[in-house]
Amino acid sequence: MSHSAHRNDAELVAAGKRALATEIRGLQELDHRIDASFAAACRVCLDCQGRLVITGMGKSGHIASKTAATLASTGSPAFFLHPAEASHGDMGMITRHDVLIALSNSGETPEVVTLIPSIARLGVPLVAMTGSPQSTLARSATVHLDVSVSAEACPLNLAPTASTTATLAMGDALAVALLEARGFTAEDFARSHPGGSLGRRLLTRVEDVMRTGDGIPKVAADLALACKRLMQHYKRELESAMAAREPWSACVALRCDDVDTSIIGVTAHTIARMIVKPWLMVKTA
Repeated sequence: MSHSAHRNDAELVAAGKRALATEIRGLQELDHRIDASFAAACRVCLDCQGRLVITGMGKSGHIASKTAATLASTGSPAFFLHPAEASHGDMGMITRHDVLIALSNSGETPEVVTLIPSIARLGVPLVAMTGSPQSTLARSATVHLDVSVSAEACPLNLAPTASTTATLAMGDALAVALLEARGFTAEDFARSHPGGSLGRRLLTRVEDVMRTGDGIPKVAADLALACKRLMQHYKRELESAMAAREPWSACVALRCDDVDTSIIGVTAHTIARMIVKPWLMVKTA
């Protein structure tokens, strides 16, 4: 391998732009292939009573893993199956109720092609994404999706670049078509993303974060007027904190601590502390 230190910035930028242009052309070539075959693949997936099993080897395996994750998070239960591991016991993960989606640019990847007889015996539908419609995998599939590209972005036309981008895009197109067909909503999305900001926003209820019983901070009724005055004084700061959801904007219940201990109002937690802390310091001095 020869190394050249004579590439200037303009040449590096030009190389990047050529790569992007090649990948964009590859995606544009997919447009006319979103056709009856694509609809048939969607029907196979929608009719699936089990899970969508996505498999692929090498770079196609990485794309298959991402496709499985996208499908699973958008309403189509799915998982990635490594084709080499499938030949050594993991075929047991596939049931008669599943659908296998196999990715291979050549359509001749040995680890993937080896699975075809076992899939046929199970009677599992096979959706293939390949760059070769006449390949073994394509001809064996229930439905074939053509993801071929005229050229790779790699100047040697060897490294999977435009072809993997096209396959990824076809997987995304399939996932989006399925989620629309299923009537998938933002609330559904949040349920599969409880750790994300959307999940927290849509799934978190007041009862999940509120304090109850003895956990509620209490101040005496005679401090209510002082709290009210301080809240008016710091109104702008409080509004900014609440808008930013800062911790100090949390509110506490104001209670009378005499006979009925009824709730008489709420105030900002920080305001209550500003009043109560000096009072406690005086009391304990």
